[in-house]
Amino acid sequence: MKVTNPQASSIVMERATGVATVSTTASKMEAVYERVHHLANGNAVVLFSVSGCCMGHVAKQLLLGLGVGPTVVELDRETAGVEIHALLYRLAAGNDQQQPIPAIFVGGKFLGGIETLIACHINGTLVPLLKDAGALWL
Repeated sequence: MKVTNPQASSIVMERATGVATVSTTASKMEAVYERVHHLANGNAVVLFSVSGCCMGHVAKQLLLGLGVGPTVVELDRETAGVEIHALLYRLAAGNDQQQPIPAIFVGGKFLGGIETLIACHINGTLVPLLKDAGALWL
């Protein structure tokens, strides 16, 4: 195949090698990371869940019962929900957790999933975490 336009040649190479796809995916994941980072740092408590998820409902009710109004992000209603879910899966895997949803951030830090939230509530460390994050004032 003879290509007379060098730019067309590079486009053909990108399509053949998948370089453009990789760079597009990387920039999209970077944007997703920035969005999650911005949400987590801009709110005292953020709960990532899926609408209709019973464990997400439990997490939200626990927080509301303590007097905390979390920022709730329902991934099935987000345009980048699949990518955010993939990022949360990687975060949960780093904390030896199997289920990334619901995912709870407190004070800009990844707390974990429902198991961690309930464990912190039972052992008495959740309220101090929420106070330090500015989610509780009492």
